[in-house]
This record gives sequence, C-alpha cells and structure tokens, in this order.
Amino acid sequence: MNKLITIIASCLSLLTFMSSCNRTDEERSHILKVYNWADYIDEDVLAEFPAWYKEQTGEDIRIIYQVFDINEIMLTKIERGHEDFDLICPSEYIIERMLKKNLLVPIDRNFGKTPDYLDNVSPYIRGQLNKLSQLPGRKTTDYVVPYMWGTAGILYNRQFVEKKEVESWECLWDPKFRNKILMKDSYRDSYGTAIIYAHANELEDGTVTVEQLMNDNSPEAIAIAEELLKKMKPNIAGWEADFGKEMMTKGKAWLNFTWSGDAVWAMDEAEAVGVELDYEVPREGSNIWYDGWAIPKYARNVKAASYFIDYLCRPDVALRNMDAIGYVSAIATPEIMEAKIDSTIEKVSDLSYFFGPGADSIRINPVQYPDRKVVERCAMIRDFGDRTELVLEMWSRVKGDNLNTGIVLLIFAVFGVLFVWLVYRRIRQYKQRQRHHRRRRRRW
Repeated sequence: MNKLITIIASCLSLLTFMSSCNRTDEERSHILKVYNWADYIDEDVLAEFPAWYKEQTGEDIRIIYQVFDINEIMLTKIERGHEDFDLICPSEYIIERMLKKNLLVPIDRNFGKTPDYLDNVSPYIRGQLNKLSQLPGRKTTDYVVPYMWGTAGILYNRQFVEKKEVESWECLWDPKFRNKILMKDSYRDSYGTAIIYAHANELEDGTVTVEQLMNDNSPEAIAIAEELLKKMKPNIAGWEADFGKEMMTKGKAWLNFTWSGDAVWAMDEAEAVGVELDYEVPREGSNIWYDGWAIPKYARNVKAASYFIDYLCRPDVALRNMDAIGYVSAIATPEIMEAKIDSTIEKVSDLSYFFGPGADSIRINPVQYPDRKVVERCAMIRDFGDRTELVLEMWSRVKGDNLNTGIVLLIFAVFGVLFVWLVYRRIRQYKQRQRHHRRRRRRW
C-alpha cells in the first residue's frame, strides 16, 4: 500500500512539473526580449508594437526591453548563453564576428497575412552588409536586417572654426585647437582616422584605398596609429561617449570627432540656443558604419522577434524613429524620400545610390544623407579578428597616458604630502609609546 502511494505521489509530482514547464513555455511565447542601444528607438513606437502584433497574429505580447552602451558587452552576454534575448542590435563588425561564431539564426519571413516590409531596406545598404557574409550561399541579410547607418566625421563650431579647416583630418593635430577637441571614445574609429591621416598622400595619389588602410591591423599600422594618436593628445579636451553635444553647445569644445547621428542631434540642440554647429566628412575619407537587427541563437521567441523587425521596416515607423533619435534609417522608400526632401536646403545631393533612380539631384540634409561623392570616399571597418586585442592594448596605452605635465606634478605633490604626513604620524606614535614605556618603568 505504501509503495502504491509513493508511485501515485511521484506521478502527481511529475504531472505538476510538466504542467509548470508548459505554463512557462506558454508564458515565454508571449514575451519579447529586446536588447538595444540606449536612446535608439522612439518610445511610442516601442509601446505600440504589442497592439500591432495582436492585430497581425491574434496573440498577446509583452516587451522586456534592456539597453547596452558597448557592443562588446552585448556580445559577451550572447556568447555565454546566459541570456535568452530574442532580438539584438549589433554594429557591423560585431555582426561579422557573430556570424563567424554561428551565434545568429535566420529571420523568419513567414508573416502570414502581414506584408513583408523587409524589402524596403535600401539595396545599397543590403549590399554593404552582405560583404560580411562568411560562407558561400549564406547572406548576411538572411540573418540581419539593417536598422540605422551613418558616417564618422567632425562636428565643429562655426564661430571658432572655418569649414576649410575641417576639410582635412589634419585639423585634429593642429596646435591651434589645443584642448579644444573632443574625441569619440571609440578605438576603431580613432584607429581608422589616424591610419587615414598617416597615408593622406597615398590616398590622393590613388595608390591605396580607405578600405585597405582602415582594415590594416599589421604591427606596423598599429604602431603608426599609436604614435599619431599620442601626438594628438595635447589637443584633446576629453574622450567622450555622450557629453560631447553639451560641451559643443556651450562652446567649451570647438571640434568633436563624432558620428553623424550625434551631430544631427547636437546641431538641433545648438540651434535652439543660438549656437551654429556644422558637420564635415574630411576629404581623405572616413568610416561608414551600419547597425542591424539580429536574432541570437538562444532566442526563445523567433516569431515575435521577426515580426518586430518587420514592424520597424514600415516607412511610417522608420520616419518616427529617425525623428526621435537623429540617425538615418536604412529604409529607402519613396515615402521616406518625400518626407526628408527639404526645399530650404541650398545644396543639391546625389542620393541615387540609396533611393534609386530619380534621386540624383535632391535637396536633403547632407549630414543625415551623405552625397554619393562622400560615400565613395568612405568604407566599412571590418572585424579585427585575432588582432583586436593588439589594437585594444594600443588604445589603452594612448588613453592611459592622457595626463598633462601639470596634472602629473599635482599627483606627485599630493602623494608627497601624504607620505610626509604618514611618516610624521608614525614618528609621533613611536615617541608617545616611548614616553608611556618610561612612565611604566618609573612606576615599577
């Protein structure tokens, strides 16, 4: 009888456990975990997705949204497999690395009655990302849908800096701008800029390309970049991740090596307080970057993740995201072009590479949408692979030596005073012990 009761109890426990697992799986199918850059999506767009998803699928969904500020932090979490994010937004070099490590799964384009908006992405952007493909027959764009893109260049204050001065990277080394330059805290962009500047003459002669230079990770190239970046340091007011816009607006810095999306945001804020900022991609060339949505191999809701990507590729949603964050969407439909054309802009740009025929002479924000000639002198920085550690070590040496003589002397002075005080204190304590010891001896 006792044995029968034990068997029945075991069966009931197993059934309870299985029921719990089924409930957990069912609950997880109604959750979408998104891991994105901070301030990189319109909040209302995010909030409205569950209702749109319900309309399309008849299913409820709840979003768990987390943010990161460094690509490598996001990658580490995915590699360890401890996080079951359904959707991530890596940059191009991390996409390349994740494809090499088979950390991504294909996007499910089976949207049923819902239109497939993924083809709204510019063929130019798709072509650029497909350069990262690792195996024949396996395209990057089967695993990644481009989201935002842009250039790296120089944001400058027109009150203190002339346009002709920022038309070359040479301005970053000009003593005239001592302690007036902000550098984006990005080892890849800084490395690429230094290498480009070091070979400006070869670029002008056409004996080397920007793409070749920025993707040269040889010991010789790393040494050249380190030497130049250290020479630049007297001009650097700070290595910034997010405070550059404020310093530029307040006139504390005159030049800011930054990304085009941040430049747009800073220019808008500056205009509101009567400060005139502008942005330039130097004639030698620069980095052109791409961020995209991808589904990690440990995702537990591929369906909802794929629908979310499709939702973001709607032209109206893409426009709202652009207006909210300042960066440029990879979506290239006629609706986008029409919305972005600005007849008050004097300069005409050739955007036929992005929007297609009929866009070779349009008035559009050149910071957000660079002219064909600008794009042709830019290139994508690929993953450094096993050379990444060497470049990071170089970057550490450059930034770690970022103290001027005055600060170094002050630090030594402080430590000197502290040392003298400690010695004095020890001597005083010793004398007090000696006096106490003599008193004790007299009492005995």
